[in-house]
Amino acid sequence: MTATDIHRTIDALWRIESARLIAGLARMVRDVGLAEELAQDALVVALEQWPQSGVPDNPGAWLMTTAKHRAIDRLRRSKLIERKHEEITRELEAEQEFAFTEVELAADDHIGDDLLRLIFTACHPLLSMDARVALTLRLLGGLTTDEIARAFLVPEPTIAQRIVRAKRTLSDAKVPFEVPRGEELNQRLGSVLGVIYLIFNEGYSATTGQDWLRPGLCEDALRLGRILAELAPQEPEVHGLAALMEIQASRNAARVGPGGEPVLLLEQNRSRWDQLMIHRGLAALERAEKLASIRGVYATQAAIAACHARATTADQTDWPRIVALYTELARSFPSPVIELNRAVAVSMAYGAEAGLTMVDALRDEPALKNYHLLPSVRGDLLYKLGRLAEARTEFLRASAMTRNAQEKALLQRRAESCGPD
Repeated sequence: MTATDIHRTIDALWRIESARLIAGLARMVRDVGLAEELAQDALVVALEQWPQSGVPDNPGAWLMTTAKHRAIDRLRRSKLIERKHEEITRELEAEQEFAFTEVELAADDHIGDDLLRLIFTACHPLLSMDARVALTLRLLGGLTTDEIARAFLVPEPTIAQRIVRAKRTLSDAKVPFEVPRGEELNQRLGSVLGVIYLIFNEGYSATTGQDWLRPGLCEDALRLGRILAELAPQEPEVHGLAALMEIQASRNAARVGPGGEPVLLLEQNRSRWDQLMIHRGLAALERAEKLASIRGVYATQAAIAACHARATTADQTDWPRIVALYTELARSFPSPVIELNRAVAVSMAYGAEAGLTMVDALRDEPALKNYHLLPSVRGDLLYKLGRLAEARTEFLRASAMTRNAQEKALLQRRAESCGPD
């Protein structure tokens, strides 16, 4: 194996092992920031040694052992190795003896719990949403600062600063490395799910930049959602989110044309939808519905996505069922965006005029003031009603609002299809 092959192997292993490594270290040293530094130290040692010595038989155990050695050295060198850290050091030294064996990895019942603790810590409400997203992708997604910056089209120093501040905030506040309990668990779980879905949505329909779809972010969010579903198998909304992401991501191959231009849902070639992902999504939705007497926000959205997934052609879509689900969603989780989506479903089920009446009722909604999909939807309904001049105005207004180049071009083409001003 060449040095280049070994470096590629290390990169791949880091994506797989980094979250488990950081989670296990954070349990021991009680500090997420320090845990990541120790894991990075182990990675540097691997990059130095493996090209000469070769990749070990159990690279995950090798990285963990090396990181534990570093943790012990740091604690011994620092003034923090007083009574409150003696117990941590003893624990590290005891675990070190077994770190190279396959038995330890197979028998380590901390792994699942540690990953769950890491997810809840990275998504702590004490942090801003931007910080939660960056820290989650860094600690659990294994992405570099540069990769996160490029994914969100943000300068790398900005992302680096967010991550540093987030780790410092958690450390200064002495946030416990634990899974919350009781009512706090429900509140914190909502934060975790919100972070994962935000990452997914930015990949599914990018808010800025030249690309409408960023598959890498969708894949990162899906991986996090699948991990969480394994770690919290009795939480219905975890399965609801997993179902929603699986079904939505199943369309990705059909959602862009040859030039990267958006292909709208009703115009997509459904033979290109990924049936394996749809099957996984429907299975996750079934689990979510069995675990809860009332569907949550993610499970209800997944049920809506399932209506599209089950329709082999656009004409077979059960729009009345989708209207009923949006009505259920709006009743439980009132939101202007949900009302706008419900208006679209109503227009498909009962005609453009009925949908336009609902959309017009939302035009003065403050939350939708700068939301480009409001004029976009209104333009579409006006177009269907033959009011082309008004539709053209709405499409141009939506085009001016969006910051995504592909979406802007699509809206401009739709405006041109309405004829001259």
